[in-house]
Amino acid sequence: MSKTHKKIAFLSGTRADFGKIKSLIQILEDNSHFEPFVFVTGMHLMETYGYTIIEIERCNFSNLHAFKNHTSETTMDLTLAKTIEGFSNYVKKIQPDLIVVHGDRVEAMAGAIVGALNNILVAHIEGGELSGTVDELIRHSVSKMSHIHYVSNENAKKRLIQMGELEKSIKIIGSPDVDIMFSQNLPEINEVKTYYEILFNDYALAMFHPVTTEYESMGEYAQSFVEALLQSDRNYVVIFPNNDLGSEKIIKAYSQLKSDPRFRIFPSIRFEYFLTLLKNSSLIVGNSSAGIREAPYYGIPTINIGSRQKNRSQHSHIINVTYKSEEILHALNSEYELIKKDNKTYGKGNSSELFLESLLEESLWTLNTQKSFVDIY
Repeated sequence: MSKTHKKIAFLSGTRADFGKIKSLIQILEDNSHFEPFVFVTGMHLMETYGYTIIEIERCNFSNLHAFKNHTSETTMDLTLAKTIEGFSNYVKKIQPDLIVVHGDRVEAMAGAIVGALNNILVAHIEGGELSGTVDELIRHSVSKMSHIHYVSNENAKKRLIQMGELEKSIKIIGSPDVDIMFSQNLPEINEVKTYYEILFNDYALAMFHPVTTEYESMGEYAQSFVEALLQSDRNYVVIFPNNDLGSEKIIKAYSQLKSDPRFRIFPSIRFEYFLTLLKNSSLIVGNSSAGIREAPYYGIPTINIGSRQKNRSQHSHIINVTYKSEEILHALNSEYELIKKDNKTYGKGNSSELFLESLLEESLWTLNTQKSFVDIY
């Protein structure tokens, strides 16, 4: 590399995106060529959702900066504006060589905007995928403002090429959370159950997030979900939704579960502990991407509700249902056999190594911050 020591700024706004970038940050912490910085914002600083900055602090990363981006208004545009302001000030202070963002949330868009408008290289993790809601619009927008693309698979690469992105700027590294999924350091299930006081031998995971484009109906949808859970015979570990518009309606519906001994409800769960819970669950129900992405790697059945994961790459074991409580209940009461584990769609668990190899290539750092559209005809 032309510069022996490069500063890499990572941006994290949710427990989900931190799970995706944690192994990437760690491998740079352990390499003398790079100095990683972590800008922590969003859900991580909200007590309602578990104040998950604590989880990041436990990693003992060298450079951590916290910034509250939530406002009295819950609209995504104001969150975007405040995040841009805070991250812009941070970037001017540390002057990074590369900004790394993940996925399809407004925090990622803020990071890409700051980088693109300040002539700083931006790398986007897991671009080129389909979401089916406003998240997809954000994801593709972030891709167009990014210079480097670390994608999960060949299909994502093809979409980015279709969007006019430079092929040599697209690197297939798989999904970085798979690195942690197959880590030898995951806690044992008994440790997790003891830590979170979960007494069930058999349980399902329940995770239901708001769909911002369906805000007006989210209260009704959340009620249907809760009714189905209550009418079924299973035990459940329930995890709060993300903080998108409509989350307060879901949390309100969850209040009906608190007095029932078949439910353990948590604002958030540490990522490694969550993976152990998923790996040992009977199924996952809701509309979380964990049911689409992580569950297949462990061979865990998924009941996917509604439109949030529409158009995402899905496996044959995933049961798709509407928001109607009777459909959800029928799926919950069905018997599920062991399914074949997926071990290739989102990589082999070596994303961090591939990420590091890419950063060590001289050619990566010669990419022009002035992007040009590449025609495919």
